[in-house]
Amino acid sequence: MRGERAVPAVDAADLVADIPQLAEVRDLTAETAMAVPGPHLTLGQALEVAQRASAAAAQGEGVVITTGTDTMEELAALCAMLHDGEAPIVLTGANRPGSSPGADGPANLLDAIATAGAAASAGLGVVVVFGGEIHAAMTVRKVDSTGPAAFGSPLAGPIGRVVEGRIWLHARPARNPTLAVRDLDHRVAVVTACLGDGGEVLAELAGSWDGLVLVVLGAGHLSAGALGELRAAAARIPVVVTCRPERSSMLFDTYGFEGAERDIRQSGAVCAPFLSAPAARVALLCCLGAQLDRAEIARVMAPWDAG
Repeated sequence: MRGERAVPAVDAADLVADIPQLAEVRDLTAETAMAVPGPHLTLGQALEVAQRASAAAAQGEGVVITTGTDTMEELAALCAMLHDGEAPIVLTGANRPGSSPGADGPANLLDAIATAGAAASAGLGVVVVFGGEIHAAMTVRKVDSTGPAAFGSPLAGPIGRVVEGRIWLHARPARNPTLAVRDLDHRVAVVTACLGDGGEVLAELAGSWDGLVLVVLGAGHLSAGALGELRAAAARIPVVVTCRPERSSMLFDTYGFEGAERDIRQSGAVCAPFLSAPAARVALLCCLGAQLDRAEIARVMAPWDAG
């Protein structure tokens, strides 16, 4: 993004040519898949990018995807649902336009390419590299709208750092089951519980959508009315439950009021409290696009709950 009012202005080759240090990187190729702002990226386009990246990584090539930060965490989750190869897929971008003072794109691209090409990155799966940090695809979130530290992992923390082209890893993320996703054509909505919520929006959407992500309160709580609507919705369509706090966990049997965690776990919904709502939506879209049934969806989501 560049210009007085920033718009897509350069292609992949330009991005590489603008950074002199990249001339020293062997076997580096650049390809422009599409040039659209992150908010304009459709589910079909996202699937195309993820499939192309996964196919390249399956051939043993480290892959870097540059993309808009607004929807980067969702594209990262989508790549993670498809990719099971040894070579890594690394997503990065810029939170400040390239024509702005303090533009962060070049440093992020250098770090991402270093990560994609590092021997230590083998088996890492899909990661987001931003602001010198390495984040696992399924737990990363955009945490700053405009600053250079745009991404964080509030629940798990970064898994490593990039320092002058060298990477340091202190953890390796769990890799979720991958899926053969045919399409992302199903309709999945996100509903967030809030003060005074009786489940009215949940009930309305359950009658016309293919799946729902319900963001519940606290450690897994709803009002009594919303609990009833959750039970009815889960009997009709797949519903994935996650929690509203950024550093979320979902309890099992601590509270006893109607609508507490035990009721939600017994509602028929699938609980994935360690996923953000956007990541849970992408995961459910992938499950539906792979034509999984309820039991198979629960199996795919199981890594994102306490065992």
